[in-house]
Amino acid sequence: MSAGTVFALASGAGRAAIAVLRISGPDSEAVLTALCGSLPPPRRAVVRALRDAGGELLDRAMVLWIPGPGSYTGEDSAELHLHAGRAVIDAVATTLANVGLQPAEPGEFTRRAFLNGKLDLVSAEAVHDLVAAETDAQRRQALRQLEGALGDLYRDWSDRLRIALARQEALIDFPDEDLPPEVEADLLASVRSLRAEIEGHLDDNQRGERLREGLFFAITGAPNVGKSSLINALTERDVAIVSPTPGTTRDTIETRVVLGDVPVTLVDTAGLRESADPIEAEGVRRARARASSADFVITVIEAGSAFDPAVGGLVVANKIDLCPEQRPYVLPVSALTGAGLSDLRARLSAQAIALTQSSGPPPLTRARHRTALREAARWLADAEDAIEPELRGEAMRLALRALGTITGQVGVEQILDSIFRQFCIGK
Repeated sequence: MSAGTVFALASGAGRAAIAVLRISGPDSEAVLTALCGSLPPPRRAVVRALRDAGGELLDRAMVLWIPGPGSYTGEDSAELHLHAGRAVIDAVATTLANVGLQPAEPGEFTRRAFLNGKLDLVSAEAVHDLVAAETDAQRRQALRQLEGALGDLYRDWSDRLRIALARQEALIDFPDEDLPPEVEADLLASVRSLRAEIEGHLDDNQRGERLREGLFFAITGAPNVGKSSLINALTERDVAIVSPTPGTTRDTIETRVVLGDVPVTLVDTAGLRESADPIEAEGVRRARARASSADFVITVIEAGSAFDPAVGGLVVANKIDLCPEQRPYVLPVSALTGAGLSDLRARLSAQAIALTQSSGPPPLTRARHRTALREAARWLADAEDAIEPELRGEAMRLALRALGTITGQVGVEQILDSIFRQFCIGK
């Protein structure tokens, strides 16, 4: 990634009235002055004629000059609010490239903000989550993280561990100073308390990650019980082929819906039965595998038929228009008439909320955080068990390093590319 001046389109593709082109880096002032003829006042939107090096008019655009360090990236920056015609955008981009600016890589603006101390790594990841948010629940979680709630928690743990480590170093450096025994006892108590907090944070049923990524609900059952009809009814569109012939669905079919303000992927699976047909048998194998990995399973049976009460998840009796009499412990519906579908949506929404809702401290949102916290907890456990003070101190240092990798305080260069390449161009 270049340390020079970069540019990228920050607005989306497709027809629009305005296209926003961002510029960031040390040459932003000179480039903007050349385009506009003079530098606009800082942080004040003005309309200017943009011209190339030969004086040809490129566009009349609203222009913003945002000098660093008070910009998003911490560098001198500019925004050009262009008319969004493809020819206008291409002409301005060509002019910028001709004076030596480089197209930005995915996530480069946010990466520069992190490198310049405008964001920690946890907040930078929240920017990506906010851009990708599909629901209000995802938006609220991303904003809470962007505002620093999660980063503050991890920094507090690091600060407390750093103080404990300083006490441990004192015990190592001054073994003959007759330090009171309470010093070591308090140190161990603080390590034990910190480990308990981290382990409690980890024991969250992955609620934050589930909300960020969305849930998977698998719809299973025997052939021809109406699984495909049910998924079509829930999504109110023809997602799956419906046929009276058993075994029509031979592979998993997925569609995205919102239930309880949570993105949920409904997975229609092949009918569960023994089959000599190798294609159908493979579909059944995939159906069982998908159900075993799903966040929740909806088992569909025909109305009035027997079922195993030990079946987990939610049992839905379809086709109640053909058999109104129902067995207990099932949810009666008719994908054909719509009867019971509102109750089914309510049950599924409640389940989605239960799997993602959290209270108290902000939840974990990424596997990267979880891995680092597990490592920190393991090192703290080693510190508690260590007999030699030097070994305890080393375990505490390694735990502190693991915490630091989450916020980007230490040793994160090797993971920056994997984080920021997920971003869109222009962010």
